[in-house]
Amino acid sequence: MDSAVDWYGAKALLEWYVELGVVDAVGDKAIDRYALADSSPKPARKAVPDPVATPVEPVRRNHGAEALTRAEAADSLEALAEAMRGFDGLELKRGARNFVFAEGNPEARVMIVGEAPGADEDRVGRPFVGRAGQLLDRMLAAIGLSRDHPDPGRSVYITNVLPWRPPANRTPTPDEAAIMLPFVRRHIALVDPDVLILMGNTPCGALLGRTGILRMRGTWTIAEDRAVMPMTHPAYLLRNPAAKREAWADLLEIQAKLRETA
Repeated sequence: MDSAVDWYGAKALLEWYVELGVVDAVGDKAIDRYALADSSPKPARKAVPDPVATPVEPVRRNHGAEALTRAEAADSLEALAEAMRGFDGLELKRGARNFVFAEGNPEARVMIVGEAPGADEDRVGRPFVGRAGQLLDRMLAAIGLSRDHPDPGRSVYITNVLPWRPPANRTPTPDEAAIMLPFVRRHIALVDPDVLILMGNTPCGALLGRTGILRMRGTWTIAEDRAVMPMTHPAYLLRNPAAKREAWADLLEIQAKLRETA
């Protein structure tokens, strides 16, 4: 007699076991559970995340201190130019085409400090060569001065607070001017002029600590141990031709000062 259980019989038998409440299957042979190794599940160990490295704050360069160190180490105009050329403290340097240092007779009695190079200056690497520079040359010629005259008494030396053109010819920010101030002061000390002309608000803010060129122009003051005349920038005169009369009065004041201190 065949005692094998077919599929349908096995299914019916299993359903009957379930109705009886059977939850564990028993094998043909007895098993001593106490003799078996402990195989009870152990609580999972909580994963400890790898320690997160504290981000290291990048070392911020003190550009003002670096500019001061570079400027003080420069013992000549050539050395100062190299120190400034290698200075990376201004982000706008990356967008400039040329480094614009200075032009004129370094022994001149008159030194002019402007704001920053424009598009023309950036293109050729010389200060005050655009329309404003051409007007400046005519203004200086009216009182017997020029940037290329060999006589220190009849020549001028011209530079800017910033040696690189700001984007879109914008006005230099006070922070940018402050960073470059040690170079400007060293530049003045090396040239050692009798008269210093500050053209525009940027050099006035940097060297005099105040702005408002339309109020300040035409009045002598002292900075860097020498006579200083604030003047409106030639670019302003191109936009406001009526202001040329006041600029002419300022030029006459400069001419008289040079005669007094000859």
